[in-house]
Amino acid sequence: MNTFARGFVAVVCVILLGHGLNAQDLRENLGRSLFSDQKANRVGDAVTILIVEASSASNDSKSSSSRESAISLAGSAKVGTTPLPEAGFNLGTGNTFKGSGATQSQGFVRASISARVDSILPNGNMWINGSRLISINGEEQVIRVSGIIRPSDVQADNSVYSSSISDATIVFEGSGMIDRSQGPGWLTKLFHWLF
Repeated sequence: MNTFARGFVAVVCVILLGHGLNAQDLRENLGRSLFSDQKANRVGDAVTILIVEASSASNDSKSSSSRESAISLAGSAKVGTTPLPEAGFNLGTGNTFKGSGATQSQGFVRASISARVDSILPNGNMWINGSRLISINGEEQVIRVSGIIRPSDVQADNSVYSSSISDATIVFEGSGMIDRSQGPGWLTKLFHWLF
């Protein structure tokens, strides 16, 4: 084999080996198509949670009971034409109870928060977790959300409604001067505990 042929074979081998080293894994770019929307489908991806929750509950209960009892005894007697004094006895009892109670609760929450895919379950569903802290003039508000979402529930704009999250935990917490002023003071709490 002449020098030219050996050089040609060496160049071809280098090109083929170099091409094999730079090959892309199709599975790696499976969710990154140029022609489809960028939806969360891997650990670490972000998804927007649209929290729209409205709840209303009411309960009304009434009960009543009544019981009455009466015992009566009367008697009269005569000896010949002389009447004897009459005797009588009455006993009566009564018991009445009436009770009623009602509860009503309403709530509405609307927010948008970004969450991260923490893990992917064997069936393809994703466990998400996210939080947001908002602080304005010493007042802090924390929003936390976690739960399981299905890939089919992720919309084209990479968002999911909170009603589509299973095992959802949605927490709104606040702290600051306004929160402290809404609760009773420690002295009031002490008196309530004692009495």
